[in-house]
Amino acid sequence: MKKVTKYSFLPVVLSFLIGSCNDLDVPVTTQITPDVYPQDSSQFVASAGVVYAALRGNYAHDFFFAQTLSTDEGIMPARGGNWYDNQGYRVMHYHEWTPDRSWSWGCWDWLSRVISYDNQTMYILRRNMPEGAFKSRMMAELRMVRALAYYYMMDLFGDVPIVTEYGDFEPKAQTPRAEVFTFIEKEILEVIPDLTTNVSPATYGYPTQYMAYSLLAKMYLNAGYYTGTQRYNDCIAACDKVISSGRYTLADRNEYLKLFYPDNGPGTKEFIFAIPFDPTYVPLSGTSGYLYRARYDVPRSLRAKFGLPFTPSAPMSTLPEHYALFDDPNDVRNGQWLTGLQYLNDGVTPVKVTTTNKGYNQFYSGPDAGAAYTYHVELTPNIVLRQDSLMFDAGNDEISWNMGYRNIKFYPDATSTTRNQNNDMPVFRYADILLMKAEALLRGGTATLGHTALSLVNMVREKRTTSPAWTGVTLDALYNERGREFTYELWRRNDMIRFGKYEDKWGFKVDSDPRKRIFPIPTGALVKNPKLVQNPGYN
Repeated sequence: MKKVTKYSFLPVVLSFLIGSCNDLDVPVTTQITPDVYPQDSSQFVASAGVVYAALRGNYAHDFFFAQTLSTDEGIMPARGGNWYDNQGYRVMHYHEWTPDRSWSWGCWDWLSRVISYDNQTMYILRRNMPEGAFKSRMMAELRMVRALAYYYMMDLFGDVPIVTEYGDFEPKAQTPRAEVFTFIEKEILEVIPDLTTNVSPATYGYPTQYMAYSLLAKMYLNAGYYTGTQRYNDCIAACDKVISSGRYTLADRNEYLKLFYPDNGPGTKEFIFAIPFDPTYVPLSGTSGYLYRARYDVPRSLRAKFGLPFTPSAPMSTLPEHYALFDDPNDVRNGQWLTGLQYLNDGVTPVKVTTTNKGYNQFYSGPDAGAAYTYHVELTPNIVLRQDSLMFDAGNDEISWNMGYRNIKFYPDATSTTRNQNNDMPVFRYADILLMKAEALLRGGTATLGHTALSLVNMVREKRTTSPAWTGVTLDALYNERGREFTYELWRRNDMIRFGKYEDKWGFKVDSDPRKRIFPIPTGALVKNPKLVQNPGYN
């Protein structure tokens, strides 16, 4: 069994839960109290499970859409009215989101739940657990999950309120982003000594010291944007902690794509911290909890090719501007894309669809519109809003449904009887550590461990392509390499902002307002907490 055992007890824990939280100032309440639960070591571990269930929550849904559809990685046009969803996907592409129309509410609510469940769990365990190394480690892990949630909130929304104590129901005003950064950094540094250095199936999915250093590295690399002060040497030092541990390795070329397969898990030596998904997991109330990548990414005509027990919708595509990064024919990362003419797994048998002339092209005007028409499925690179540009609509015909290349990095799970997949999602990978250090060196950091930016980038590329090693590297080249390496892993928006690319044009988007680097605070959160102030540009 690939999964860590901590999730097997979630249904038991969740049966106690009756409350929920929609903002940081209204912590979760449940029937779990220090007087009745937990009382022994197994219950201590089980009670923390709700925090990890909350973290899984909307990570692969609202958060995925916010981080991906706001960039050149992904686009979800309507297709004959399908997937218009009150402009939700349209506004993400055009950067026209508002406090009432975006994925920001789902992200704010999700992260608030993570923090609130975390605060309550720590309150209970702090009172019930006997002192010792076991308690110290559990509390450190929970603080790291909370630190990660606050990092995501800071990255998405800028200034956010900080609540660390369960039972503190007083509404809080926002803390300036630079101070939130300092709070998160302090939390991480304080808990590192109590986190484990053991990297094994027993610690998979839990924060370790190396997960903590990875988050610090990510913060320090972006510190100039978050705080106004560059901290590249601190980023390098944090990366070196992971590198020097010797606990992680890059996947070989023939293993890269398998990193993201449904059977990935504790044996994946490149994952520093991952969020486990499993079709058997019960979603936490108020969250999605699901990984639906095949539903969004696989064309309907390819159901048989991937052996899926359901017909996928395939509304999500990439943009030609992003796919252009994958221009090396020797790069194994090209294998995560569906492009051009489609064949069954034998590579020979063409995938064919029989429809009508009108079904193939809704604008067909010949006298035989209802006559049968069979075609070889071909995915085309460009998205064309043929039906209604204002409605973001490409049309409801076979031409439309085959528009756009599709990403199948999180490979379709044919074993699941639902649309939910078994693929774990990495948050931090060893390749990111190497490329973050390379970037920090390029931006002026001091070299360590005999590394150069070029040597670090070539370490990654050696495991991804048979093309010759690079002889030089620039920031733009490194930015493109990050795009190839981490596409669909929820870091593209973060990278685009740091590299000054987020205001560029791509697809149909022309907005260049730098205020869109942060999302609006949802109206619902403003109503619940009158001390919150809307972010600039959204009033």
